[in-house]
Amino acid sequence: MMRYVKFLLPLLAVLLVSGCGSLRRSSEERQAEEARVAALVQQRLDARQYRIIIDYMLPRRGSGKTITDYYSLTVDGSKIDSHLPYFGVAYRVPYGGGKSLVFEDDIEEYTEDFSRKGRRTIVLSTDNDEDFIIYTLTIFDGGEADIHVRCRNREDISYRGRLDPDAYPKE
Repeated sequence: MMRYVKFLLPLLAVLLVSGCGSLRRSSEERQAEEARVAALVQQRLDARQYRIIIDYMLPRRGSGKTITDYYSLTVDGSKIDSHLPYFGVAYRVPYGGGKSLVFEDDIEEYTEDFSRKGRRTIVLSTDNDEDFIIYTLTIFDGGEADIHVRCRNREDISYRGRLDPDAYPKE
C-alpha cells in the first residue's frame, strides 16, 4: 500500500502542475481572440446577418430576470425574427396576448450610429400587424449587446445578451 502512495503522489503532482500551466492563456492569445471576435462581429453587422442570444431581461417594473431558455433576436437582411420573452403591462393587445415579441416580419427602418468607438448603435423598427415596435441595439466590439424595446401598446423592456459571431453564414 505504501509503495502505491509513493508512486502515485509524485505522478499526481506532475499532472496537477502540467494541467495548471496549460489552462492559462497568454495575453497575446487573449488579444488575438478578442481581435478575431471583434472582426467577426463587425463583419456580421455590416452584412446585416446576426443573431443576439438573450441571457438577461430588465422589465420596466420589477427586478431583472436571468433567462435560462433559448431566446434570441435575429436580423437577416431586411427581415427580423424576434423571439423574446415579455413581462410587463400591455395596454391594448388581442385576446390571449397576441404575438407579443415572438414574430417574424420585415424591417421598416434601419439606421446605424458609429459615433462612439468600440460600439455600434442600431435602431430598427417594424410593424407586426399588432403593434409598432422600435428596437434599439447597442452592440460592443466584444459581442456584448444591449437591446431596448419600445412598443406602442406595451411597456418598454430591455435585454442583455451576446451576439453569436458563428451563427452565420447559413448553409
